[in-house]
Amino acid sequence: MASDQLPQGWHMVGSSAYARVIAQPDEKLYYKEFLPRSPLETVKALVKGSRATRARKQNDALREAGIDAPLNIAWGKLPGGREYLFSTAMPGYGVTRWLREELPGRGDSFMRRRRNLLCGLGEFIGRLHAAGFIHGDLRTSNVLADWRENTFHFSLIDNERNTRRQPPAGRDLLRNLMQLSMLTPADVSNTDRMRFFRQWRLQMPELNDAEARLLAVEAHRWAMRRLRAKGKLQAPD
Repeated sequence: MASDQLPQGWHMVGSSAYARVIAQPDEKLYYKEFLPRSPLETVKALVKGSRATRARKQNDALREAGIDAPLNIAWGKLPGGREYLFSTAMPGYGVTRWLREELPGRGDSFMRRRRNLLCGLGEFIGRLHAAGFIHGDLRTSNVLADWRENTFHFSLIDNERNTRRQPPAGRDLLRNLMQLSMLTPADVSNTDRMRFFRQWRLQMPELNDAEARLLAVEAHRWAMRRLRAKGKLQAPD
């Protein structure tokens, strides 16, 4: 795989420009090769650890805290400063896919499951934050949801940039909430957003009502500004 020769049953999947990701669906495995971003990355690795090392440690930290994340299987180094990590695939689809493709209907069953998804997501992210974790890139495609036993079960992927601090800084909570809010009105309504936020709020008792409301309002405003800048949302009249 390091020399671009895929074994039988493995296939490339989409990833950033600084990684190669290959999947084996039958074995439920992923191979991720971490490509150097810049010459400074070697220096940063001396202080913070390499991206592959951070990914392993953050996966382990989440699992030890009772939050579902990939299980590390094997890892090592390659020529040219590259590193790799084999890990288990997590079940389910990204929350983005659920909202846009799996639950687009307006029937009662679709709406009930959609509400279950958003409330469960709020509770899951609230538990994550209450445990002190801040995800490095908390877009909804990095939160996987698996529907089983009449409820959604969630897990996190792409954890290499996660941090942990107790209590988490307000600016970090704001950034994570903004990342999750990067959905257009076609994806989620304001009522949907409130369903998520109410459940998130229940997991964060150390915040008073004014602090929690400020985080919710500012996260939404920040996300809408970014969506407009990307041309995904009309500017207000």
